[in-house]
Amino acid sequence: MRNKGDAPSGTSELVFDITDGKAVAKAVAGIEYLDGLVDNAGIAIASPLEFLPPEELSHQLDVNVVGQLRVLQAVLPLLRRSRGRVVLVGSAAGRSALPFLGAYAMSKFALEAMADSLRIELQPWGLHVAIVEPATIATPMWTKPQRSVDELPPEAGEYYGERLQQFSRLAAERSAAHAVSTDAVAKTIEHALTASKPRTRYLIGPDAKRRAAVQWLPDRVRDRVLTRFLFGS
Repeated sequence: MRNKGDAPSGTSELVFDITDGKAVAKAVAGIEYLDGLVDNAGIAIASPLEFLPPEELSHQLDVNVVGQLRVLQAVLPLLRRSRGRVVLVGSAAGRSALPFLGAYAMSKFALEAMADSLRIELQPWGLHVAIVEPATIATPMWTKPQRSVDELPPEAGEYYGERLQQFSRLAAERSAAHAVSTDAVAKTIEHALTASKPRTRYLIGPDAKRRAAVQWLPDRVRDRVLTRFLFGS
């Protein structure tokens, strides 16, 4: 991006809260030229859905979905002028929802719908829309401690405690051993932004491809496969 008054090659970094409409508008007001948007903000809230506070779900969706659209709406006039591109950073969770990460999966499923709608809506101006779908990425989001069983109501520990602990252990192990590097994701995003014939969807990493394949199974078979993998039963 270039700020007003910058030389053509000048670039700058803008830091703002995508959940704050005024902050988004203020940041965008300083941009003179933009030929690509990578919508990449995201958080992950973990909890059994039975005990997920509605306000936390609202926050999850505001950051991962509404905030993405808020920024896109603000910069679309710039992208329309440049016939630019939009890349949404989704997830394998947008194809395959796992237990205890339902709120996160809801947000990523919503990004899939956003991509499908935007591709057709923006086609008259030659704006290409792609979504990248990695599994776990090697970023701090997946190494920060999630809510522990002790932070949930007593009934949650009674109902879900053992499985939550199993899931957390497996998630940590998979993240350490199989997380996709940020470089791999960056290279994919670069392709979506620069290739003469970019794809509309990019699955990134073996885990993402395996999870996508599991979704083709009949629902009850899929559930048994995931239950056996996650909990050993």
